[in-house]
Amino acid sequence: MVGFLETLGARAPIVQAPMAGAAGAALAIAAMRGGAVGSLPCAMLTPEQLAAQVAEVRAAANGPLNLNFFCHRLPEPAPDENAWRALLAPYYAEEGVAPGPPPPLRRPFDDALCAAVEQARPAIVSFHFGLPEASLLARVRGAGALVFGNATTAEEMRWLAARDVDAVIAQGAEAGGHSGWFLGPAHRPTPLAELLAEKIAVPVIAAGGIVDGADIARALSAGASAVQLGTAFLAARESGIAAPFRALLGTRVPTGFTNLFSGREAQGIVNRLMRELGPIRDEVPAFPYGSNALAPLRAHAEADGRGDYSPLWAGTGVARVRAMGAEELVGRLLAELAQARGRA
Repeated sequence: MVGFLETLGARAPIVQAPMAGAAGAALAIAAMRGGAVGSLPCAMLTPEQLAAQVAEVRAAANGPLNLNFFCHRLPEPAPDENAWRALLAPYYAEEGVAPGPPPPLRRPFDDALCAAVEQARPAIVSFHFGLPEASLLARVRGAGALVFGNATTAEEMRWLAARDVDAVIAQGAEAGGHSGWFLGPAHRPTPLAELLAEKIAVPVIAAGGIVDGADIARALSAGASAVQLGTAFLAARESGIAAPFRALLGTRVPTGFTNLFSGREAQGIVNRLMRELGPIRDEVPAFPYGSNALAPLRAHAEADGRGDYSPLWAGTGVARVRAMGAEELVGRLLAELAQARGRA
């Protein structure tokens, strides 16, 4: 029986997760060469950068490509950052740095990015934090792309299915990175098993805590049509993460949800800032402005080989990740999946 992603040209029921700061053209190319769906995180790209990365991928790999965008709303006016900078003042003094120009913000999906999608014509466009307005969504579909939406609750799964998305990415509490909740206030993350128990009329792609073939087999047996892996790809040679982050992969380190690095809750490896300030602080400006004041601290510490102020986004399976090329990893996952199915 041909699986959902295989109908798009993938050889594996695997989506390489879009992870800003870790995933780019090199990782997508290697994952696609292995047979997975490759993904590009586009929320921090200009339309020109998006077009260049898509061209780079297509020149080096065949198969379905996913472009991922955020659907958040930028606060108006921009939030006051004074309380957050005051809280960080002792760290500025210790590190000998000062607040500087803000880094590029994560952009919500808009007309310019939609035009870039129409030009690129990817197989898949996925959205985090809900869906864009109806007119933009119609243009994405008109470009021939399938639409995937991210859900963190059963309610969000049903909401997305009612809007005729082509698949729902069920992001369990085990997943690293930003929790994509978008209906109602912030909530306690839902374990993946509970999300997979929710039956909807569109294919479900399981995400969270999946790092080997046995994990994939369990998710598919629980009703998922495919899986999305992020943490498992962090240790790939093609991953773009900094050396202090890479050194922690495959080790037993605690993870937790925090708003310190962006203003919105995301799961990552617990580091100095999370331990000393606590994972959640009201002083952090609303997403995506929370990262502005941390930028000079992060850059200084990373240059010194430390991840004290860096968002080390990773899920609960971080201790089990394996360092190898992404193409090799997909092959290993498929072999393990076949073994797990053979034992079933």
